[in-house]
Amino acid sequence: MKKPFVVWFKDVDKEDVPLVGGKGANLGEMTKAGFPVPPGFIITSAAYFHFLDVTGIKSDIDALLSKCSVNNQNQLQETSDKIRHLLMRQTIPEEISDEVIRAYFHMDHTVMKHAIVAVRSSATAEDLPDASFAGQQETYLNVYGEAELVQKVRACWASLFTPRAIFYRATNKYDHFKVGIAVPVQKMIQSEKSGILFSLDPVTNDKEKVTIEAIFGLGEMIVQGKVTPDHYEVDKKNLEITNKVVRIQEKMMVKKHLENRIVSLNQKEGGKIKLTDPEIKKLSQLGIQLEKHYFFPQDAEWAIENNRVYIVQTRPVTTTGKKADTKQSAHLLAELLIKGDPASPGVAAGPVKILKSAKEIQKIMPGDVLVTEQTNPDYVPAMKKAGAIVTERGGRTSHAAIVSRELGIPAVVGAPKALTILKDRDVITVNGATGEIFKGSIASKLSSTHPNEEKKILKTATRVYVNLAEPERAETIAKLAVDGVGLLRAEFMIAGIGVHPKKFIKDKRQTVFINELAQKLETFCRAFDGRPVIYRATDFKTNEYRNLKGGREFEPEEPNPMLGFRGAARYIADPEVFTMELEAIKKVRNKMNLKNLHIMIPFVRTPKELQGVKDIISKNGLLRSSTFQLYLMVEIPSNVIHLDAFIDVGIDGISIGSNDLTMLLLGTDRDNSEVAHDFSEMDPTVLWAIEKAVKTAVSRRVKASICGQAPSDYPELVDKLVSWGITSISVNPDAIYRVRQTIHEAEKKRIKMK
Repeated sequence: MKKPFVVWFKDVDKEDVPLVGGKGANLGEMTKAGFPVPPGFIITSAAYFHFLDVTGIKSDIDALLSKCSVNNQNQLQETSDKIRHLLMRQTIPEEISDEVIRAYFHMDHTVMKHAIVAVRSSATAEDLPDASFAGQQETYLNVYGEAELVQKVRACWASLFTPRAIFYRATNKYDHFKVGIAVPVQKMIQSEKSGILFSLDPVTNDKEKVTIEAIFGLGEMIVQGKVTPDHYEVDKKNLEITNKVVRIQEKMMVKKHLENRIVSLNQKEGGKIKLTDPEIKKLSQLGIQLEKHYFFPQDAEWAIENNRVYIVQTRPVTTTGKKADTKQSAHLLAELLIKGDPASPGVAAGPVKILKSAKEIQKIMPGDVLVTEQTNPDYVPAMKKAGAIVTERGGRTSHAAIVSRELGIPAVVGAPKALTILKDRDVITVNGATGEIFKGSIASKLSSTHPNEEKKILKTATRVYVNLAEPERAETIAKLAVDGVGLLRAEFMIAGIGVHPKKFIKDKRQTVFINELAQKLETFCRAFDGRPVIYRATDFKTNEYRNLKGGREFEPEEPNPMLGFRGAARYIADPEVFTMELEAIKKVRNKMNLKNLHIMIPFVRTPKELQGVKDIISKNGLLRSSTFQLYLMVEIPSNVIHLDAFIDVGIDGISIGSNDLTMLLLGTDRDNSEVAHDFSEMDPTVLWAIEKAVKTAVSRRVKASICGQAPSDYPELVDKLVSWGITSISVNPDAIYRVRQTIHEAEKKRIKMK
């Protein structure tokens, strides 16, 4: 079936990324869900591919790319210029331009009305869960008239071959011709105020907060980091505004006639608070609603016009993970040169390299501290080499901040007079967790205060395991004093693959899924070679599975997914997906000879269900042994009450999932602000259940572990777990050393008591 060249927002959703790109799919998804999105339509990737076919220029582009070394900045720029010039010379086929013009004239449902629109690029490989490098292609504001619109569409297509976009695809191994581009055309909002909101704290990854940054005028200034915005923090539970930082804005972008103009603001004008309390709370509510809708923290752009709030874009936050240690400081260790906003945690020292523009990125050598006024996507090749980043302008939601967190590079933004105070070749230390920049190299002194930087490796009888999900972190975390992986989450790896497992089965591409999952498992097993890696098989809920490509075809809509078709019940009802997981495990264990991989079964409602799962595992040639152990997640009250019966079926250990167990015992949803205040793993009911599970396992001589959030947050619980005889505790990476210390003290106390 022929794919359309033009679609309206209301006719697409997040399943349509191949047709309308990440940005377009999210605009459609939000429109359908009732979020306040300015109306518009999308010129699809099918139109772009048709344009390439009709003009016959694909082979010319391919020839130019094949001769280009993307690490040679001059070659990259020259190749980009030639390709874009070639694209801009071509005529857009009438079958495309006619549809675009017809849609444009119907923007406000009034024929022949010339609307003022924003024209944005939406590449089919952008805004994905593992690739958030925003702004790879162009955006054009205040576009007026059909002739200018068609010209800007062609310019968006050409922007698929800017130097930064070519570099990005090459380094992320995207096929240049499999990445298409769509062009959303949206009613232009002449914002008096605009900005960005995160449904968490993007620096500390605190999920209890909404973070908002705001400026006067059009939003391009904040995205580009050209001004330092106001900063607001809001408590999700009660919408209490917990922090306001007002900044002086020196300039803003506004529409003058049909042009975008940057106008100066005096200190009185620019120093006003940007948002009222009701506006802050309204934006916070929208951020919370977006996160609930997408089941993932969101990074959204917003605008306010005539007191009405609009969401003009959203995408997943891709840098969630370890919380920063924001208490690090070193005023007594060295001279503090500047203090800006913390943007990306970590500490690094190196020589300063000041860049006046992206044309100078070749100056950056590995380990340099990149210092500039603000960054944009053209800086990414240099940012990848830098040891740390400092910008004079911008906030925690600027390009520099987002990309630094993505790359894991310490960064400080909004550092006043950085370009004046810091000099080329000066050695400085950047503390991205506190926003401090010190004279000289004191990184080792600062880093020694990190909770996982052990002065002395403590030996404990109780093993300390780590909860992991991202293959990219395996090698780094494996170097810490940790005894293995107590919880390896399948869902994050499969979400990274991005396609519903049943779609692989339907398309007869099971080997692709098996190989990709096996490759990810191999990364963990090699990093932790000689130490156990306990893989928790898939526990997607139906609403989460529906978010994967093709998911809606295979997943029902359930009124309560938390208590629905999940975990072991899936394996019994339809074992095909579970069988693919088992094949990946066999490949890692048998073909790659990594025998440290074990399996854990989640959400098992009855002993009979556990027996059914064991039968499937056995039929697939995986038999329990000293090198292949089977664990049961204890997360349902019935698991605790009838644990003896589950152990009778035959398992090697249990691992208590304190998050779900607490919710189900107390009848409260920790993600629902109306009732989350009652969620506590230290509630007497929960403590009774954990104690019973641990003591039952110990008495039956099977291993007893816990892998929920609780041990990371409550030292007093760790002390109790040790006293009950738990054999291992699995915690978040940032808590490894802290929890081991607590275990060490608890074990010493028990020895003294004896």
